[in-house]
Amino acid sequence: MDILATALPALSDAWALILQPMVLGYLVLGVVMGLAVGVFPGLGGIAGLSLLLPFMFGMEPVLGLALMIGMVAVVPTSDTFASVLMGIPGSSASQATVLDGFPLAKKGQAARALSAAFTSSLFGGLVGALFLTMFILVARPLVLAFGLPEMLMITVLGLSMVAVLAGRVALKGLAAAGLGLMIGTIGEADAGGSLRMASYDIPYLTDGLKLVIVGLGIFAVPEIVSLLRQDQSIAKDAKLGSGWGDGVRDWVANKWLSIRCSLIGVVVGVIPGLGGSVVDWIAYGHAVQTTKDKSNFGKGEIRGVIGPESSNNAKEGGGLVPTLLFGIPGSGSMAIFIGAIALLGSGDIEVGPSMLRDNLDITYSIVWLLALANVVGTLLCIAASGGIAKLTTIRFTYLAPFLFMLISFAAFQSGQNFEDILALFAIGLIGIFLRRFDWSRPAFLIGFVLSNPVEKFSNQAFQIASFRFRKSFEEGMDYIFSPIVIVLIIITVVSVVLGIRQAKSIMAEGDVKSGSKRAPLVFLLVIIAYLVTALINANMIPDFNLTDKIVPLVVGGIALACCLIMLVQMIMRPETDVIFADKEVAGEDADAPYGLWSTLAWFAGLIVATWFVGFILALLGFLVSFLRVRAGADWRKTFILTACGLALMCVMAGALNRDFPPGLLQGAVDLPWPLK
Repeated sequence: MDILATALPALSDAWALILQPMVLGYLVLGVVMGLAVGVFPGLGGIAGLSLLLPFMFGMEPVLGLALMIGMVAVVPTSDTFASVLMGIPGSSASQATVLDGFPLAKKGQAARALSAAFTSSLFGGLVGALFLTMFILVARPLVLAFGLPEMLMITVLGLSMVAVLAGRVALKGLAAAGLGLMIGTIGEADAGGSLRMASYDIPYLTDGLKLVIVGLGIFAVPEIVSLLRQDQSIAKDAKLGSGWGDGVRDWVANKWLSIRCSLIGVVVGVIPGLGGSVVDWIAYGHAVQTTKDKSNFGKGEIRGVIGPESSNNAKEGGGLVPTLLFGIPGSGSMAIFIGAIALLGSGDIEVGPSMLRDNLDITYSIVWLLALANVVGTLLCIAASGGIAKLTTIRFTYLAPFLFMLISFAAFQSGQNFEDILALFAIGLIGIFLRRFDWSRPAFLIGFVLSNPVEKFSNQAFQIASFRFRKSFEEGMDYIFSPIVIVLIIITVVSVVLGIRQAKSIMAEGDVKSGSKRAPLVFLLVIIAYLVTALINANMIPDFNLTDKIVPLVVGGIALACCLIMLVQMIMRPETDVIFADKEVAGEDADAPYGLWSTLAWFAGLIVATWFVGFILALLGFLVSFLRVRAGADWRKTFILTACGLALMCVMAGALNRDFPPGLLQGAVDLPWPLK
């Protein structure tokens, strides 16, 4: 009864917060933006939320949450367009949908596949929201009992899950998470203020790398570059066919499959680190296992669409459980979500037990916004299907320069430094090679996000434990090994053991073929060189600042050990082994008519030009030259598209009162806005 007495007023307050015209308007805006992001293959919720991050600073909490939840909820629905119409996974969470969705589209049954997918997504999203509501109600007293040792252990649990279950080679997952953690420690330490891999001579690095830059660099840049190298339209035709009603009837006939797969999505979403790259394959496998006639799978079986799509949206509700209750991101998009919440309002909202204690109404607002966003998103996806099908016939070469423009602008807004764009390019290179060599990018990102909590909880727990041990050994042991900690240790060990057994069946970056030894080996050696440098740098911190060096030394040591083991394996194993996975050997990257470096040169050119003449003038030259030379557009189309791009930038900057990156020209000449 005490639980209901606390929860019911919070539930009522949550409805009062979200049932305001302004809040609903922001929710719809977020859904529309998520729909736009989800249509483009590879961008997904991580890139979409990364684009929103710069606009979250100081925004009214409920409005900012409505905007973000709207985007988060609809991306797993709208990425179905790419999977069904293009045969390209719209995101890591829609890989399995391609297997049967695209064959249905080629049979002229795209409308049937989309209808079944949208209905399944709506149902799964509502199941996820319902589960989140009930779980928060029951788990709130338990969560409030979590102290620093418990929070540290659940952080370790999240790291172990994402690392081990991140790909066919478990060591790559561990090393990717470790690399993300080490890059997350760059800058001034919170406890003692020691500098790590940074110098006051380069002030930019003292504050560390911003989450928006890492999110865009790791996920958006690699996918944009990959698609741009193909130099073709995303889809060849825009025929949907008929059968919208058939899709709904298919869902009704397979409602129990949808219910089971929704529950699978919730459970997988709750486990930190698994997220979308795993849930669709688990649901697809369940759909195959529970179907008597399996011969039609891969050729256009509607159950192969309903299963994965039900689980995709349900996992968002499940993913919010560790995110809201413990501050542990359940997926890459939830990692961005955590960072964004800290920017809202006056910055006093913090996910974790304190949010359930101090902001229970905000917590339930997120739940109801998630449910509403799923309904609005499904209706908009159905309404926009015809137009979106036509958009996919546009050559990606016309879309890429504007995506480069947007991510550059978003990166600059995170810190208002030109170095932000340089960092975006550098992290983008890391993302490109992680993707190429089948290293898990979600593992890297979640490692980066958890670097600060790991260090904070470790240092604080160490200090309190030292005080307890000085009083008595028993009191210190009771503090460290509480019943909750012991349970979490057991769960962590079991998850690692089970994860190692199943890692071979989980593909971090799809079915990547193996190639020669040279390129994967060189990439591994570069990572080893960085880890060694970071370890030497951390070891140079004086011992009186032990708390500033212990986490980098431990994490870096584990990551380095994983890399050294892989180095030995690469030397011993044949080049056909999965450890030598390389997207440049076979598949779309290998067959691309344009090379990686020539494509990246365009992005690099925009950055160099920005250094000299500022962003707007550089963008003018970039758009004109790219559209004329790379896209082969005529002068009329070039000028129209360039004018539209510049106008969009000016409108966004003016509305948000933001600046553009200045160049050397702006330092020498007083130019009018927006050129200055």
